[in-house]
Amino acid sequence: MASEASVARSGPEDGGGVSPAPSEERQSKMAVTVRLVERRDAEAIRAIYNLEVSESTVTFDLVPRSLDEQVEWIDAHSGGHPAVVAVSDDGDVLGFGSLSPYRDRPAYKPTVEDSVYVRRDARGEGLGRVVLDELLRLGAAQGFHSVVARIVGGHAASIALHEACGFEIVGTEREVGRKLGKWLDVLLMQRML
Repeated sequence: MASEASVARSGPEDGGGVSPAPSEERQSKMAVTVRLVERRDAEAIRAIYNLEVSESTVTFDLVPRSLDEQVEWIDAHSGGHPAVVAVSDDGDVLGFGSLSPYRDRPAYKPTVEDSVYVRRDARGEGLGRVVLDELLRLGAAQGFHSVVARIVGGHAASIALHEACGFEIVGTEREVGRKLGKWLDVLLMQRML
């Protein structure tokens, strides 16, 4: 099911994977369609994601994905743990997001983890909000009970996005990752559906 959404410019971007949530009273700047991910989106998603793998700390992956690995990821997100893309009027994938299992053990099944990425030249347009809103809608429709976000410490845009979507900070994991020569904290945020 595709949905059309208008997004408004929401302010400066601090260089991470998503933009702050848009202000409702602002004028719409762009129309996008948010739809479930398809195999044809693999290269566009891979380009967005691999740039973050190589140049930022917003993902803890260290090795860029191959096209085959990206297609496998899409296949893994075509069932109960969906992924979506935000597509411009001319068909360009501007951002994507997914719900993934939070943990492997069976008692964790009602909880999922979200991920949201926006193409660098499309940040500041509210696309992160549109993608996350759709993921939350799909998560509720799938019957999940809670969504957890694990955000690298200091990533103000992603924290603001999640707060705007009703997430609360529930903890911090100190220096649990190391990338680009830095120890990295992970902020835990959660929203009940």
